[in-house]
Amino acid sequence: MFATLDLAVRRRLPGRLHGEQAGLTLGSGTDPEEIVRYRPGEHDVRRMDWNVTARVGEPHVWRPQATHELEAWVLVDDSPSMAFGTAALEKRDLAAGAAAAIGLLTQGPGNRLGAGYLTAGGVRWEAPLPCRAAAQRALRRRGGDAPTPAPPRAEAPDLARAIRELAARHPRPGVRVVVSDLVEADGRTDRPFAWEVPLRRLAARHEVLLVEVVDPRELELPDVGVLTLRDPESGRRREVATSDRRLRERYAAAAAEHRSATAAAVRAARAQHVTLRTDRDWVRDLARHLHRAAVRPNARTAPSITPGTR
Repeated sequence: MFATLDLAVRRRLPGRLHGEQAGLTLGSGTDPEEIVRYRPGEHDVRRMDWNVTARVGEPHVWRPQATHELEAWVLVDDSPSMAFGTAALEKRDLAAGAAAAIGLLTQGPGNRLGAGYLTAGGVRWEAPLPCRAAAQRALRRRGGDAPTPAPPRAEAPDLARAIRELAARHPRPGVRVVVSDLVEADGRTDRPFAWEVPLRRLAARHEVLLVEVVDPRELELPDVGVLTLRDPESGRRREVATSDRRLRERYAAAAAEHRSATAAAVRAARAQHVTLRTDRDWVRDLARHLHRAAVRPNARTAPSITPGTR
């Protein structure tokens, strides 16, 4: 599985899996960042900029931009609602694949990727590993047992709290990726969402990508008669007559409104946003999004999940 994903990512993102992470501060490095007047004893004469020196008549040197290894973290929603899928794979399988793809995209000399998994018992953090090893670790989770609903009195998985914990535990600026279906534990489908403010605060310091995972049956109901539906977060059951056309239309409208609300919330948080579906080639969709983000004229200059780009 890992070799297949590695090949798929490389084919769709040729030449993008390389490079070092450009630093945000001046320091030891090789790329010129700014020209300053030369001060003996403070500046290295080997960095003399002779063109500027000749033009202004005073010695000037260039100061390099620091280069640092990239520290990336991915927060994966592994709550009970992710154990659902009616197409090629379950949402939790797609989430694991997306986390692995992020590992492949961020690999580079010294780069590392850590992970956190939001479950019914809270967030389980896994120490950073070299990105390729972290990608393999993420895919190994695909073989695990599906998450079980939390006990009746257990606290529901809280994406907002998990994002706040991610920001507090790992404050060093870098790449942060959140992979979730954005299903609220309290059933809320409209704004404001509990995770909006934590996401905005996270994006104020880091380059943030929110990967929203969707299954087609969450967008519209099929006409298959009476269905017994169970809420994976709470365990509640309800019978639904899917043969009712008006019911199906109301469901589709509500689902579309929820998608629009989540997109607006992520946009307001100034985070990147991509939706991956279990019935589509999600690697291609992820690649298209990253390509558009990289060539966007007003793209941010903060650390990017394509480390080779500046």
